Amino acid sequence: MSDLTIALAAVGGVLLAVVVAHGAWQARKAGPKRAAGEPLPRGEAREPVLEAAGADSARPPAPVEAFEPRAPKRAVARLDALIDAIAPLTVESPVSGDVVLTHLPPARRAGTKPFLIEGLDAETGEWEAPVQGRRYGELQAGVQLANRTGPLNEIEYSEFVQKVQSFAEAIGAMADFPDMLDVVARARELDGFAGEHDAQLAVRLQARSAAWSVGYILQHAGRHGFVAGAVPGRLVLPSTEEGAPPVLTLTFDSQAVFADDPSRAAVRDVTLSFDVPQTDPRAEPFVAWQASAQALSLGMDAAIVDDNGRPLSPEGFAAIGSELEQLYAALETRDLTAGSAAARRLFS
Repeated sequence: MSDLTIALAAVGGVLLAVVVAHGAWQARKAGPKRAAGEPLPRGEAREPVLEAAGADSARPPAPVEAFEPRAPKRAVARLDALIDAIAPLTVESPVSGDVVLTHLPPARRAGTKPFLIEGLDAETGEWEAPVQGRRYGELQAGVQLANRTGPLNEIEYSEFVQKVQSFAEAIGAMADFPDMLDVVARARELDGFAGEHDAQLAVRLQARSAAWSVGYILQHAGRHGFVAGAVPGRLVLPSTEEGAPPVLTLTFDSQAVFADDPSRAAVRDVTLSFDVPQTDPRAEPFVAWQASAQALSLGMDAAIVDDNGRPLSPEGFAAIGSELEQLYAALETRDLTAGSAAARRLFS
């Protein structure tokens, strides 16, 4: 083979390599941004990496955390006259916790409203959920007056009365139920207040250029303390308070998680939010919300917008913060301080 033939063959090989590399680059540009160390889509070659002669190979990045259910321990709910209609249950002599537990209604809900039964411990003098081996000199049952599904209605209250009455008869107790009309009126008034003072603040982060893969979102959110939530497509910034709801929530289309090839599933926006009545202000959720939005915006090359797609400026955040302080004050006036047990139950 002549020198000219060899040269032409070499040039052809270089051109072919350039064409192949260019095609791979275009395909890579068309796909979503991926996290460092995230597996490439099936059939896609990894781009070569140039390393200095004699340099040690870089340590491979840690794998991106997969979605795993995380169910924080919930504090036991307690009856509160502020948000519950309470019926005393009188017994002639202390009754054992074992007997109480045996006869508790299997489903402690009346329609969409939860109800609780508590006993007054004969030794400690404290109200508590019935426990085996304890004795109770008094009992009480209470049904929640309102939640985010609406106020307690006549049908739900009647169901509560029927279930508690059957329980009282089984343990030899006498139940004294409050008047239905009074209870329903209280429920409607409380629901009206809750409806006027409920708030869940949210902003959207929209990709400015290339979309993101699920791994890319997980990697960037993880750098700011977010962990996998209980369901796919949901990340949470946990509270330092045991059993408390998360401080912030980051959500995106869960279908991307279930895609046949998640590395190819493109996500173009995520929602960052926090539930105002559910979150203790001492955790500074507003500060964390604003800071996380700005940090993720920079790291992921995203625009911060409201529900209507309009950019949210620092002045916009400041205005929201001012309104938030007024909401906190209104809740405190009603003894429903944000993050309190009563507020978390009412706004649920």
